[in-house]
Amino acid sequence: MRTSKSFKLAEPDIFKKKLLSWSRQFREIAWLDSNNYESNTGEYEAVLAVEAFTAIKTDHFGAFDKLKEYQETTADWIFGYLSYDLKNDVEDLKSANFDGLQFPDLYFFQPQKLIFLKEHTAEFVYLRMVDDEIDGDFEAIRQTEVEEVASLPQLSMQPRISKTDYFEKLEQLLRYIHRGDIYEANFCQEFYAANVEVSPFQVYQSLNEISNPPFAAFLQLEDYNLISASPERYLKKKGSELLSQPIKGTARRAEDREEDQQIIEALENDPKEHSENVMIVDLVRNDLSRIAEKGSVRVDELCKVYTFTQVHQLISSVRARIAEGIPPVEALRTSFPMGSMTGAPKISAMKIIEELEETRRGLYSGAVGYFSPDGDFDFNVVIRSILYNVKNQYLSFSVGGAITASSIPEKEYEECMIKARAMLQVLSGKVE
Repeated sequence: MRTSKSFKLAEPDIFKKKLLSWSRQFREIAWLDSNNYESNTGEYEAVLAVEAFTAIKTDHFGAFDKLKEYQETTADWIFGYLSYDLKNDVEDLKSANFDGLQFPDLYFFQPQKLIFLKEHTAEFVYLRMVDDEIDGDFEAIRQTEVEEVASLPQLSMQPRISKTDYFEKLEQLLRYIHRGDIYEANFCQEFYAANVEVSPFQVYQSLNEISNPPFAAFLQLEDYNLISASPERYLKKKGSELLSQPIKGTARRAEDREEDQQIIEALENDPKEHSENVMIVDLVRNDLSRIAEKGSVRVDELCKVYTFTQVHQLISSVRARIAEGIPPVEALRTSFPMGSMTGAPKISAMKIIEELEETRRGLYSGAVGYFSPDGDFDFNVVIRSILYNVKNQYLSFSVGGAITASSIPEKEYEECMIKARAMLQVLSGKVE
């Protein structure tokens, strides 16, 4: 079905930049980049998928069944996204909040051309209908001029809810928690700009340059664009092994090395941040146990500090072996949406999120990734991400945090602004 040909690269970093610039000619682009992050545990350093041969685009009704059929029928590489609102397919829930972006709930495509980068090698994996273009494309990429990171128009990003309203909503959320309806909920707020024209590619270049995250993604599907600087893996499947790496717990970076180390130690020893993380780890363990071999769910790392360009994070690693006979898509359906973006108990948290948030999340807090022909997959969590609809000229990003009984609204707002920092810097030139 596909032809594979590999080329050794003398300067892989330069080739990677040229490859991304070369991809701009295609209508459908999926670019996943680990930014050479040492602890990524990914299969590739970067992957480019372009030019759809087939595709599936749907709302949430029966979405996972449709994805299962598409994945099994193509039995090929497919790339795409799952929006947060697929929760309505998994549970009896609804999404009625404002939606300026108007993205489909699910979108995957089967690329004609695939290029994998790993260990100074570019592997071209093309459908046979276009495999005579491999050598020409490799040469064209080598000849491509690397586009410099351009200065962007300074946008005025508006909050969907005011700071005062944010505090009021958090007080309401805390009443639910103190009443015992939930233990934890991830509450998010949107920042947006309407009627704006930007180059999604240039926005991605700028955001990636200042963030360097391990699960970066650039997705262009028709008018729908994702610019993601995600540090978080949702779920990976390799053979029978599953890996989920939820993030809960965030601290700022400091320029002074000594102060930065003090911040790391404070995060490591913060009981509130630990309790947030442990609650979500328990939720992930419970989700995975529904499709895992009995006794195979384990926590390899609990609340380990990982350092990124913009922030420090507490990350845990939960592993399991998928039970025999469970289809790959079922592992996603069973654990979706990811616990780090919902709360506990999960369904109650999602209902309260819908009530208190002002914006339909859409692709934000969903997942982007791929399936391989043999049913393996790897998906990130869509956070620290900018979304843009070219047609209606609406640009948006959202930030949030886990709210627990010990949350202080002012501190939670401050954490949101730490997470928004890189995106605001790229879009408005401001550093809050």
